[in-house]
Amino acid sequence: MINSSPATTAVRDSVSLRHLWMPNRLGTKVRIANTVSALVIAAIMVAAAPAARAQQSIVGVASVIDGDTIEVHGARIRMHGIDAPESRQECIRADGTSWRCGQQAALALSDRIGRATVRCEPRDRDRYGRVVAVCFKGTEDLNRWMVATGWVVAYRKYSLDYVADEERAKRAKLGIWSGSFEMPWDWRARGAKH
Repeated sequence: MINSSPATTAVRDSVSLRHLWMPNRLGTKVRIANTVSALVIAAIMVAAAPAARAQQSIVGVASVIDGDTIEVHGARIRMHGIDAPESRQECIRADGTSWRCGQQAALALSDRIGRATVRCEPRDRDRYGRVVAVCFKGTEDLNRWMVATGWVVAYRKYSLDYVADEERAKRAKLGIWSGSFEMPWDWRARGAKH
């Protein structure tokens, strides 16, 4: 005869219940794990979407905002590796007269682009949320052209891509290098109100 003491019955019932509930608990755990995994994957995809969009070329007719910023299809694009004098910033010519070099830098970029289509290859986003990109008119790197013609400086804080171009423009006394000027980042830092 089987021992059916209350203790034995409790153990037997516990084992029986464990077998009954084990698949449900395991199934629930698997369902929860699958749900959590799906949510994590969805969150990663949502978070990666802006980064993926930021890496796509931006193509269209550009409006020049200033010497290092353009707008294409409503997207503000900060040109990678360059820094232009601010639009109100003045430079000093060799003869001692002042001129609005920031304004002239913007005009030079506008004249170079004209109504042509530009293509900007995103590199990053700046602290203001603007796309930071290398922009092209056809095959011409407009960032490089702006530095090489002396309208802007190489922004060494973020890139060394255009330093050699800047050095050549400086030696040739092109654009802002034809006289004297305050580096754009220094001008902004002191909050100049020219």
